[in-house]
Amino acid sequence: MMSELQLDWISVGQIDDLPEGRVKTVTARTVSICLSHFDGQWAAMDNHCPHQGGPLGEGSIETGSDGKCWIRCPWHGWDFDPLTGAPPGGHEDSGQKLYPVEVRGNEIFIGLEPEPDRARTTTDVVAETMVNWGVKRVFGMVGHSNLGLADSIRVRTVAGDIGYIGVRHEGAAAFAASAYGKLTGKPAACLTIAGPGATNLLTGLWDAKVDRAPVLALTGQVQTQVFGPGAFQDIDLKSAFHAVTRFSQPVLGTSDHAELTSLACKTALVKRDVAHLIFPDDIQTLPSDAPAGKPEGRTGGSVVIPSQTDLGKAIEMINSAKRPIIVVGHGAVDARSAIIEFAEKLGAPVLTTFKAKGLLSDAHPNAAGVLGRSGTPIASWFMNEADLLIALGTSFSNHTGIEKSLPIIQVDYERMQLGKFHAVTLPIWGEISAFCDAVLPTILKPKGAADQLGDLKERWRIWREEKESRLLEDRGSGIHSAAIFKVLSKLCPDDAIIAVDVGNNTYSFGRYFETKDQRVLMSGYLGSIGFGFPAAMGAWAATQDFEEFAGRKVISISGDGGFGQYPMDFTTAVKYGMDITHILLNNSELGKISKEQRAGEWPVWETNLHNPSFAAFARLCGGHGVKVTETGELENSIEKALGQKGPSLVEIITDADLV
Repeated sequence: MMSELQLDWISVGQIDDLPEGRVKTVTARTVSICLSHFDGQWAAMDNHCPHQGGPLGEGSIETGSDGKCWIRCPWHGWDFDPLTGAPPGGHEDSGQKLYPVEVRGNEIFIGLEPEPDRARTTTDVVAETMVNWGVKRVFGMVGHSNLGLADSIRVRTVAGDIGYIGVRHEGAAAFAASAYGKLTGKPAACLTIAGPGATNLLTGLWDAKVDRAPVLALTGQVQTQVFGPGAFQDIDLKSAFHAVTRFSQPVLGTSDHAELTSLACKTALVKRDVAHLIFPDDIQTLPSDAPAGKPEGRTGGSVVIPSQTDLGKAIEMINSAKRPIIVVGHGAVDARSAIIEFAEKLGAPVLTTFKAKGLLSDAHPNAAGVLGRSGTPIASWFMNEADLLIALGTSFSNHTGIEKSLPIIQVDYERMQLGKFHAVTLPIWGEISAFCDAVLPTILKPKGAADQLGDLKERWRIWREEKESRLLEDRGSGIHSAAIFKVLSKLCPDDAIIAVDVGNNTYSFGRYFETKDQRVLMSGYLGSIGFGFPAAMGAWAATQDFEEFAGRKVISISGDGGFGQYPMDFTTAVKYGMDITHILLNNSELGKISKEQRAGEWPVWETNLHNPSFAAFARLCGGHGVKVTETGELENSIEKALGQKGPSLVEIITDADLV
């Protein structure tokens, strides 16, 4: 027996926490203990009833038929002596394990033997491999079928190798990881249990897949011996995740755990896609002395140089155009500086897709704003006047509305994107920056070319006058969206990260908000409602994990419908002290759907919403919340919310028709 001098004495509370004649569950390190206070004495015993593991600390001290007092298990009524842990007889006569107890002043201490060295497991190999591949963040929920994996992640978290954020809904974890990948180009992981926890990830994973964001999904699974017969929460996860993942594999006892994890991380990074690992419960704690996987020697260079033939044709087309324009998509996110230099030399307006909003500041002389349904009349005007389109990293979605009948040079690093929906005049496979750098020395503005930058300045003047005139519209039903985004354009920090949802609020953001050097995140091709706030959580995590994003303000924008999808994760933001300001446009309906019903000559039906006070909700959660009902209140309310150091929410009552 180890002497009491060698014990670790752990405080479990104050004597006033437990009245005479009562029991309670306490935890010392990771040991669950039933603490009892009886007959003026204190005792600590194993909390698990030997019958079916019932928690004795949730039971009570009761008088039995023999006139003695017993701790009665709350599950099935088994009895134990409150001071010795001995049963009355007939079952487990050895009694419960006891732990030494000391009362020091008003504080109660329980003595435990020093914690043994933790045995290395298969999921330790997995977690260490993730760290080696640069995974810095996990979003998720800890549960009964991922406890071994969760403990391995805990160990890496304690070591400072990785950060963990526990969410309230797995869907929020997937959206956060997707936004993190879109912003950083690096995969975050999302952790869930088997069954419903895993399937709750699917919407956010599809968002990542269609927008080409790297994500690593880690799902628990039932024990291997109950695969198939229909055990509790047993579903075929490999089949369920087949369509949304580029890589999906179960991690078994005989697997090469480091190699599977390396392949998952490599797939997410190189393919910019979703990778998935499935962890049966019984596999997670198997001992392992295998080394962790590393990325060295597993990936090559990523720059694709366009062919000289294609470059020669492009230069010829560019130098003969009188009104060339550049259309930039989100695929050009890493080539911003090269595009600006290219546009400035050519004297060409730069239009962006909605997904690429913010890649060029609207204050730049070449900026023509967003093209398409969420865009400005400036961009549409230049599209109509152009005689050559230079499309860089854009996929020609219907939402953008690029005119396909014009001569088009399309450049993309992904060959499948070239001429994806229709033939283009000159498809060029290569990195956007490599293309711009290659043609820059030999492009020129031909004689007789239009002064497009002069036209651009005039078009901005006309549009800004139009926006000001719209501020006069007031139907007495709420604030005009133009007023909201005029104020936000003024107050938003130049380098903020802005996560937007879907709906009328997003169309208005695209149309009215004037960017500086902000980064904008959105659910692009999936267009999923509810993306905005969880995406802001992912962006905030990136500000903690990467120096290039450190200190940048995170703002999210949604309607009442979007915020209502994952509202309880506002408490997640409070728990972790996330510096997020949420701008909520509340029109008490799914306004975009109402408009679509009217446009299609359908009756407006079931788009109205019954809402609480979102501002009051934010305050109840522990954050800052304010409601704005008058245009004159906007600037002060938004400025104050932006100044908060934790999560804040500005609820703005808006007119659904003034967008």
